[in-house]
Amino acid sequence: MKNNLRKCGLLVLVLAGLGIGIYSLPAVRNRLDWRWDELRAKIKYAISPPEQAIFIPAQGVGNEPWLKATSSPLKMPAATTLPKSDTPSFAETPIPTLAFAPTSIPGKMRLSGFRHEYQGWNNCGPATLAMALSFWGWQGNQNDIAPIVKPNARDKNVMPIEMADYVENQTDFKAIVRLGGELNLLKRLIADGYPVIIEKGFESSKFEGWMGHYELITGYDNDTKSFLAQDSYLGPDLKVSYETLEPYWRAFNFTYLVVFPTEREADVAALLGSQMDEADNEQFAAQKAKDEITTLMGRDLYFAWFNRGSSLVALRDYVGAADAFDQAFAIYPSIPQKSRPWRMMWYQTGPYQAYYYTGRYQDVIDLATETLKNMSEPVLEESYYWRALAKESLGDKQGALDDLQRSLKYHPGFEPGLSALQQLTASTPIP
Repeated sequence: MKNNLRKCGLLVLVLAGLGIGIYSLPAVRNRLDWRWDELRAKIKYAISPPEQAIFIPAQGVGNEPWLKATSSPLKMPAATTLPKSDTPSFAETPIPTLAFAPTSIPGKMRLSGFRHEYQGWNNCGPATLAMALSFWGWQGNQNDIAPIVKPNARDKNVMPIEMADYVENQTDFKAIVRLGGELNLLKRLIADGYPVIIEKGFESSKFEGWMGHYELITGYDNDTKSFLAQDSYLGPDLKVSYETLEPYWRAFNFTYLVVFPTEREADVAALLGSQMDEADNEQFAAQKAKDEITTLMGRDLYFAWFNRGSSLVALRDYVGAADAFDQAFAIYPSIPQKSRPWRMMWYQTGPYQAYYYTGRYQDVIDLATETLKNMSEPVLEESYYWRALAKESLGDKQGALDDLQRSLKYHPGFEPGLSALQQLTASTPIP
């Protein structure tokens, strides 16, 4: 009897070890983790439907709540705590026109020479970037990129700037990220031999609701009025109509990323014209959103107001940005529940910045809390980070410390979190 028990025990240990070994294989782990995440999300969302959650800002622009703050906010790089009173308003700033090199665009173009990759779990960004790099002869794949841009495999999002930083710091190529892209600009870049990564909205019957996604645009055809996209989830050579692409691209302020060899920087600059300059590009995108606000309705109008806010944040018009985000959040409840982009704050930090730099700390805390609460797994380092700054500004240093530690738990090495944590612990002892 004892021998049989020992044999059973050894068999269990062997099977457990074998199971752990198989699970440790990246291909197996990606598949199993994705299934587990999907199951957990379905259970969570069935109990607490995220599309029913509504964020209502508690403070309005002009209330000047920073006058009542109990402590000075943590100092942030490249930004000021309060809007600068001597800075001209956005309306007073000349808006550049979209300029291109004066060459004709052919009626159709199809680029080749890249390797398509299906994404691993939560690996849309790394997979799409790997495809773009492969066009220029890069030999790596998404598994080389992911550990650097998202140290936590459970991270839900990789920002465009994080992808550009990878290109600049880990490869011999260069990359630019710009806003306010247009269909003709995509054609112009493709016609001159540059595939373009775009960030866009995505909806599928296989997932719960709207989400963010990246696609690599590698061709277009004016006869069929469609682009050719390399999609890490749906597959290669996907035809996307101009009419379909534009509203989904709008969801991310028409953001685009171009990868190119260093020696071609002048060529890219000539193609983009005034859009190569970041400040001009931000002004252009803000004006584009302002123009769209007058013509759109429903969810598209929500995105236009959101885009306006994001562009004004880039221009450091925090009061104007906060007002734009207030308008967007006011429209949100009127969007049919099935169409609500409830994952929006997974990919964006503009509202946090606008509310924080206008002293609306409680709105930062409430928005971050609502965002994290509605996730199946609350792993957004940016939400913890901005909530920590707001808590510290209201005197809750222990709460700020807890959130900064959570931010770094989910994204080890997250530079803004590391800097804020160092500053917080150095300034005042935490009880």
